[in-house]
Amino acid sequence: MRVLILDRDHKLYAALLMAAEPNLNVVAGDSPDKVLDAASECPVWLGQPDLVAQLLRKGVHPVWVQSTWAGITPLLATDLPCDYALTRAVGIFGQVMSEYLLTYMLAHERQFLGRLASQVGSQWDDRAPGSLRGRHVLLVGAGEIGQAVAHMLAAFGVELTGVARTPRSLQPFQRMGALSELPRLVETADYVINLLPDTPDTHDLYDLALFQRMKPSALFINAGRGNAVVDADLVAALENNRLAGAIIDVCREEPLPAHHPFWMTPRLLLTGHTAAPTLPGPMVELFRDNLSRFWAGQAMRGEVDFARGY
Repeated sequence: MRVLILDRDHKLYAALLMAAEPNLNVVAGDSPDKVLDAASECPVWLGQPDLVAQLLRKGVHPVWVQSTWAGITPLLATDLPCDYALTRAVGIFGQVMSEYLLTYMLAHERQFLGRLASQVGSQWDDRAPGSLRGRHVLLVGAGEIGQAVAHMLAAFGVELTGVARTPRSLQPFQRMGALSELPRLVETADYVINLLPDTPDTHDLYDLALFQRMKPSALFINAGRGNAVVDADLVAALENNRLAGAIIDVCREEPLPAHHPFWMTPRLLLTGHTAAPTLPGPMVELFRDNLSRFWAGQAMRGEVDFARGY
């Protein structure tokens, strides 16, 4: 079977895949134009959605596409076909996302940035640090990644509340709520963490009304999708001390334009969409597992319902 790899890291993916599956005929590149002729002979594609979308627009149709991203928004455009199997990256982001969130939550409790500023000013900073124990963490998005994060945070003695489209009893969350309950749930949270995917229901979810219901001591972290946040409203909330701070990994436009107010907003830290990168090793293992399922005619992990958008 011929497999097309279309990704910025195509060389690494190709090396890993050919080492594990020497019988595969692999075509790899990072330019849709350069792989166009070969793509028509490859029923299976492994690649990043933005590049795959460009190739689809050139009239080439795969049988199955394995996305190297968890998000597949570029492939949901109305002008693109949806008559092929699409699987998104699942099961490989839980630990890296947990490490990202833990980094900034602990930095917040230990007042890392404030101590750095004190050192720059030659001031001895002996303020007592906080602790995660007993903090109320609201994870908005309790899917596969959210559950992995919850299990990691549970070891620190936090109080966990999850938000899901269909609330149900889910370990290790102490309680679960629906998206419609978010205005009430944010009122008692010390950390509000957005992990929601990009769907019509999640656009502009975090607006001024919601920020005003949060505790002034709360930290807001967005590691889900940029369009979940009304940018101007977050800026206003921070400028008016309605929040202790914000960690923003994802933005509506990336890279963030030079004129965007986020660059100068007080107590807002940008992390450049680095929260949960795709690690090629685990990604290739997921692809190999799904490839076996594909050959056997079995359900694949992370299959996308185009109607739902995930």
